[in-house]
Amino acid sequence: MREIVLDTETTGLEVERGHRLVEICGIELDRRLPTGKVFHHLIDPERDVPAEAVMIHGLDAEKLRGSPVFGKIADSLLEFIGDSRLVIHNADFDLKFLNAELARLDYQPFSPERTLDTLALARRRFPGSSCSLNELCRRFNFDLSGRSKHGARIDAELLAKVYLELIGGRQAHLELTAAADKTEGHVEARGERLVRPLPLPERVTEDEITAHARFIAEELEGDVIWNWAGAG
Repeated sequence: MREIVLDTETTGLEVERGHRLVEICGIELDRRLPTGKVFHHLIDPERDVPAEAVMIHGLDAEKLRGSPVFGKIADSLLEFIGDSRLVIHNADFDLKFLNAELARLDYQPFSPERTLDTLALARRRFPGSSCSLNELCRRFNFDLSGRSKHGARIDAELLAKVYLELIGGRQAHLELTAAADKTEGHVEARGERLVRPLPLPERVTEDEITAHARFIAEELEGDVIWNWAGAG
């Protein structure tokens, strides 16, 4: 199953007030594991970037200078996503901005039904706890030293790891590996007994059996539960 882990950065929080995308990243998953294929772009928002937003992601006008406008990357983004499901943390927010950009081009918006919201998934698993991406990374012991500021690329990479943990972590990975091995004939059918090509040699010699029988008969007068000589 192919999925795209998606994250964005914006000029602000309210698309209704004209805020735009400044960065987008998609990471391809195959059977919920990264394939190494990534779509990542800085975007010219065609407007100013308020200081409050720059404090969050560090993308000021200087860093965005020369970046393409969204219309220039839209087709390649849609081709990369294809018909795959989108995995997004707080999906309503990112989807709102992405669909606003698509609407400006008269492109079909993404349906919320196509997304899996990891924030909702985390809240169901850890009710009453903080489920921000930072807190989830700490919970699962992921290194946050490279996340001094928000960024679509690093956040998508971390989210891909968090998503795997939320759906079962290493156990899910092992199940996938076992399934792959089974198809390749590396896993034996459950309950199948292996037959040894040659039987093991008898570990007890005839002399030892005779001596044991003599000991039981003479010393114990035959009053024992176990008796090699009588075993059949």
